[in-house]
Amino acid sequence: MEYIEFEPITSQPNLEITSKPFIEANTIAATLDEIKNEHIIPVYSRTNEILISHDEFINNTLDVASSIFRGQSISNPSIRLSHPIKGRIPEAKDKPANQLMPWEKTLLYERMAFAIEIPSINTTIDGNKLSLTIGGVKAFNQDNLYGKASSDQHFKIFIGFKVLICSNLTVWTDGFQDNLKVRNTNMLRSAISSLIQNFNDQKQINSLKQLANYSITEKQFAELIGKCRMYNHLPTSIKKDIPPILFGDQQMGTVVKDYYRDDSFSKDEHGNINLWRLYNLFTGANKQSYIDSFLERSVNAFNITDELKSALDGRSSWYLN
Repeated sequence: MEYIEFEPITSQPNLEITSKPFIEANTIAATLDEIKNEHIIPVYSRTNEILISHDEFINNTLDVASSIFRGQSISNPSIRLSHPIKGRIPEAKDKPANQLMPWEKTLLYERMAFAIEIPSINTTIDGNKLSLTIGGVKAFNQDNLYGKASSDQHFKIFIGFKVLICSNLTVWTDGFQDNLKVRNTNMLRSAISSLIQNFNDQKQINSLKQLANYSITEKQFAELIGKCRMYNHLPTSIKKDIPPILFGDQQMGTVVKDYYRDDSFSKDEHGNINLWRLYNLFTGANKQSYIDSFLERSVNAFNITDELKSALDGRSSWYLN
């Protein structure tokens, strides 16, 4: 891989790993030790063989990243969990809930997302610092738990950049593998390695930097918001020819609010906003997505912004005249 701007992290003391969560909606923070030591591991009901656990997914990603980026600084994973499945050991089945001891409770989180920063590989766009980030999503509800060990297990993996000021993730199609199907950790490691090694960071950064050179007016912003809210209600015959927008009304409302109020990416004094800032309004609103739709919407945020750039270059677009 060719890195666009590389300086040891020690030479940039203000380039710190951000503490803000990269996703917020319906999630809680967790540590790798907590997941490994306190959460149960799901199994195939027919054979009682284990599935790849959340901590195995994270640890294998860390191992692959450490091997490929040998010598770089790699952060501890930022982990978010949702959809808890609570239980208790058989010996405590008749106890009142308020009398359960900690060791009598069991816990599994159905869905998990994580992000691992490599802060020594970084760049700056429109005054905002970004660092290379790798991660993934696991949702056990996508697996057939009534199958057996030879059944496919489903994962999502990504590599992109994180905007440090706000923890927004910049994920696009070339750095995202949706519906990855594997049967063991060797297949999983191979897929992670392939995604990282084939990722063209220079290409993504160049595309992101171009967004800062394009702006839309307040009137064009209003047209865009209206069209995005209209999209889901269009007749199928019209919708099939339009690039989809995966953001709902609530998230579009967040984009509008932040257009006026966001400390880093709001409009200028004339009501204009460049596409880099607009893109970050979308990725910021995406932090309110559930884990299972988060990465798809991350990719969609770039696709829609790139659609606007093409419209400003003169290409016909339904979203912007």
